[in-house]
Amino acid sequence: MNLQARYYNKTITHQERNYMKTSWTPMKTALVLALCGAAAVSMPSQAQQANAPKAEAQGNQTAASATLRPGDDFFAYANGDWVSKTEIPADRSSWGAMGALAEETNQRIVKMIEDLAGDKKLSGEARKVSDYYRAYMNEAAIEGKGVAPLKPMLAGIDAIKDKAGLTRALGESVRADVDPLNNTDFFTENLFGLWVAQGLHDTSRHMPYLLQGGLGMPDRAYYLDGSERMAGLRAKYQQHIATMLKMAGVSKTASDAEARAAKVFALEVDIANAHATRADSADVLKADNTWTVKDFASKAPGMDWNAFFKAAKLGDQQKFIVWHPSAVVGEAALVNKVDLATWKDYLAFHRINQMANVLPKAFADQRFDFYGKSLSGTPQQSVRWKRALGATNEAMDEAVGKIYVAKYFPAENKARLQQMVANIVDAFGKRVDKLDWMAPATRAQAKEKLKTLYVGVGYPDKWKSYAGLKVVPDDAFGNAVRADEFHTAQEIAKLHRKPDRTEWSMPPQLVNAVNLPLQNALNFPAAILQPPFFDPKASDATNYGAIGAIIGHEISHSFDDQGAQFDAQGRLRDWWTKQDAEHFKTASSKLVEQYNGYKPFSDLAVNGQLTLSENLADLAGLAASYDAYKATAGTKAGEEGDRQFFIGYAHSWRNKAREAAERRGILTDGHAPPQYRTATVRNLDAWYKAFDVQPGQKLYLAPEDRVRVW
Repeated sequence: MNLQARYYNKTITHQERNYMKTSWTPMKTALVLALCGAAAVSMPSQAQQANAPKAEAQGNQTAASATLRPGDDFFAYANGDWVSKTEIPADRSSWGAMGALAEETNQRIVKMIEDLAGDKKLSGEARKVSDYYRAYMNEAAIEGKGVAPLKPMLAGIDAIKDKAGLTRALGESVRADVDPLNNTDFFTENLFGLWVAQGLHDTSRHMPYLLQGGLGMPDRAYYLDGSERMAGLRAKYQQHIATMLKMAGVSKTASDAEARAAKVFALEVDIANAHATRADSADVLKADNTWTVKDFASKAPGMDWNAFFKAAKLGDQQKFIVWHPSAVVGEAALVNKVDLATWKDYLAFHRINQMANVLPKAFADQRFDFYGKSLSGTPQQSVRWKRALGATNEAMDEAVGKIYVAKYFPAENKARLQQMVANIVDAFGKRVDKLDWMAPATRAQAKEKLKTLYVGVGYPDKWKSYAGLKVVPDDAFGNAVRADEFHTAQEIAKLHRKPDRTEWSMPPQLVNAVNLPLQNALNFPAAILQPPFFDPKASDATNYGAIGAIIGHEISHSFDDQGAQFDAQGRLRDWWTKQDAEHFKTASSKLVEQYNGYKPFSDLAVNGQLTLSENLADLAGLAASYDAYKATAGTKAGEEGDRQFFIGYAHSWRNKAREAAERRGILTDGHAPPQYRTATVRNLDAWYKAFDVQPGQKLYLAPEDRVRVW
C-alpha cells in the first residue's frame, strides 16, 4: 500500500488528470512473507509507442507468442502480439487495458451527457452535469472573455500589502485535493494540502490532515536531482512560469517575466528542500503527528497560523494531524523569509496555471506543452470533449456516475461480483488459518478485519448531493472555481459529522479499485467490472485471473506492510506480536530485493521499497484468487484452467508507456511497471506446473526462493 488509500493502478498523473480523468491506483494491504531473492531479469522496456485498441473481451484474448517461453518473459509471452500491434494514442503518455476500457467508458458517458442537452424538461443534477460540460465545450465563449475572468483573482493578489495579507491569501487557497492514503505523489500546487478523514486513533470523529504542497512539478526530485535530464526539465519549467506570467499580463516584457520566474522557481526549490521524501511520505508512523493550534506557533514559526486557519475556514479546529512536519516547518519559515513580491508572483503563477484549461486556448496549450510534452512525453493534447468530460467528472463525479450506472451496470453483474468477493475473502481467511508462523492473537485480529470488511461493488450505497453547487451554462471559468470551492466546503463539513465507513472514495465510472485502510473498506467501481477485467461470457478461470486478482489485491492491502498497521476499526494500532512483525519484515525484504533486480533502463531500476506495498498486494491477491478459483471450479479445474487463470492475469496488465512517463513513474509511483507486476507469477508454484517452467529460464526461482503469501 504505501499508505496511500491504495488504488489498483495509476495510469495518469495529476497533470494529465486536467485533460481526462481515467484510471488510478488502488490501495493495498497485504501480509506477505517475501521468501525470494531474485537476480536481475531483463524484460522489454515499455517506453515504446503503441495503436489505441478497444478493450477486448476476454474470450478474444490469446496467449501471444509461440517463440517466447513463458518462463523467460511471461508478460511478453501473453501480451507480445498486443504490444507489437498497439500504438499509444498521441494524447496519452501510456496505454493499456485500463486505458482502453476507460476510453470506451468515457465515450459512452459523453454520448449520454450530450444527449441530455436535448431534453427540455431536464432538471436537477442531470441539468448541472449537462450545463457544466457544455460550458467547457463552448470555446468561443471562453475565447471571447479572454483573461477577464482571471483579472479579479490577480487583482486580489496584487492588492496584498503585507505578510498578514499573504497569510490570509495562502489560507484561502487551501483546497481539499490531496489524500495521502490514495496518492503516492501528494501533488498539490497550493502551499499546503488538506485531507479530511477519520482520525488515526479516534475512529469516532473526522480530523483535518495538513500535507506538504506548493510545487508545480510532481516531486522534490524534479528540483533537487542533479541529472542532466532533470536540469533540462527545470529550465523548461522556469520558462513555463515566465510564459504564463507574460500571457496573463502580470509581466509586461519578456525580460521582466523571466526575472520574476527565476525568483518563483528559486522559492519552489526552497520548498522542495523542506519536503519529505517519497519514502517518508509513505510511512504513516512518520505522519502520525497531532498538533494543537498552539503547537504551530512554537513548532513552525514564521506565519500567523490562527489567521491562516481562519482564512482556510478551519478556525474552529483545535487539533490537526501534520503528515509532513518538515514541510510545515520549512514552508512557514519561507513565508517569513522570502520577500512579498516573490510570493505574490508565486501565487499569481499558480492561479494562472491551475485555471489554464478554462482560459483561452493559448493558456491550455502552454500548460500542455510543459506538463504533457515535456514532463510526460505526450505529443498531442486530448481533444476538447475528453478534457470537458474530465473537468465534469472532477466537478460532479457521482452525479455523472449515477447517470452511467443506470444504463451500463446490470444487477446480475453486481450479484456475480459480490459472490466472487465473498469467495476470495473466504479463501484469504483460510490462508490465514493455515499460517504456522502466526500467533493466535495476531490471527484473531486478522480474521476480525476480514469479518468487518466493507466491500462496495458498482456504486455507493448513498449518493453525494450537488444541490449547493451553482452551474452557469456559459461560464466555464466560474463553474470551475465554484466546483473547487464546493468540493472543499463538502470536505470541511465532514469535520462536523461522524465518519461513514460506507462512503466511497471513487466514482462508479472510474476504471480502478481501492482499499481504504481507515474505513476497513474496499470500492470496486462499476466501470472496471467489464471486459477485459470481468466478462460474464468468459470462463471462471479467466475472470478469477483478471478481476479476481484485483479483488484479492485490494483485500490483501488490509494486511500488507502499511495496511497491517490498522485494526478492524481503522485505528492505527500495532496488533501484531513482536515475533510475527519481525518475521514479516524479514520476509518482505526479500520481495524488495526481487523488485530491485528489475531494470527497465540501463540507468534506472525499479525501487523495491517504494513499490513494496503494491507488490505484496499483487502477490497475495493473486494467490488468494487462485485458491478461490480452484474451490469454485472443484473437479473441473485442471492445467488448462490454470493456464487461462494466469493468462487472464497477464492480459489485465497489458500496457505501454512513453519513456518520459515510465521514468517519472519509476521515480514517483508506488506501483512497479506493469511487466514486472505480471512477473509476480514466478512466486506461485501452480504457474510453474501450468507452463512447465524449468531451471535456467529467466523467471525461474527455486522453491525456497519463491515468495510465500499468507
